[in-house]
Amino acid sequence: MAAKTLAAKPQKRTFGQWARSRDGQKVFVMVAFMVIPLLLLFTFTYLPFAEMVGFSFYDMKYVGERRFIGFKNYLRVFKRDDCFGALKLSLYYMGGSIVQLALALYLATILSFKVRGGSLFKGFMFFPYLINGIAMGFMFKFFYTRGFVFDTVLQWCGFDLENLPYWLRDQSINNVSLVATSVWRYFGQNMVLFIGAIMSVDSELYEAAMLDGANKFQQFKYIILPSIKTIIMLNVILSITGSLSAFEPSYVISSGANGTATYFVVMHEIAHTQQKVGLASAMAVILLCLIFIATILQKLFFKYVFKNAEDEDLNATARRDKKLAKLAARKAGK
Repeated sequence: MAAKTLAAKPQKRTFGQWARSRDGQKVFVMVAFMVIPLLLLFTFTYLPFAEMVGFSFYDMKYVGERRFIGFKNYLRVFKRDDCFGALKLSLYYMGGSIVQLALALYLATILSFKVRGGSLFKGFMFFPYLINGIAMGFMFKFFYTRGFVFDTVLQWCGFDLENLPYWLRDQSINNVSLVATSVWRYFGQNMVLFIGAIMSVDSELYEAAMLDGANKFQQFKYIILPSIKTIIMLNVILSITGSLSAFEPSYVISSGANGTATYFVVMHEIAHTQQKVGLASAMAVILLCLIFIATILQKLFFKYVFKNAEDEDLNATARRDKKLAKLAARKAGK
């Protein structure tokens, strides 16, 4: 009897046996899939960022001695005309991003329904986003050059070349020209994201709204906007980040000349040409803080704008069910 009890008692597996078993291999795979990405993220993101924050407190170059100066680099960012001017220049790109998002949302609302040639138009609008930023910059550099493509088209429309501005030299218009290239490139991406979100809205909501006598604008305001608020927030975050970190249009098209140097272009000049690594690191930290603050503010803004969205969704669902029942009753009566 005792022998049978001992035989029935399971034997403990060693660590090596457990590691070779199916359960052990599952655990190893799960740990590997978690640890390896986190290790790469720490090595190539958080560790360099921590080093950069440390550099921002020193007066240093890539090679040579470093001198601790505390927060002086951060103060210099706001005292230098080129650094602070580049921050103000970001307002141009923010204004362009607002126009870009508004146009993208307007066209996305139209193209999300059945429109003749809509698929072809969506393809044409999305294609610029696929173009490499450097290639796009060289393309628009010739586009805006005096007497080339843009001036030629305007001459065909009846404008005199002598009365046209220098699109990249005239400081009253050159930043607007560069912002227009950025709008042209990213407009299609925003539009496609909006179209995907709008097409996911339940079509029965539109039927219920039409039964209630809602016009197209009311459908857009009370159905489409609350339903795609997450995508709107995502596009706003991407636009704010892109506005503060714009680089290719200014660097490639105008080389940052004539007051077109963006924050990233100035930071590149300070870091790699002047080799003021500490000052450039402080600029990068300030930029990250600005992006973080802007993200928090826009989240609070959208929370205020859509504060009653969830309650409205529940009420709209209840009204939709009632109206669909009435519609079914009318059809049955006919």
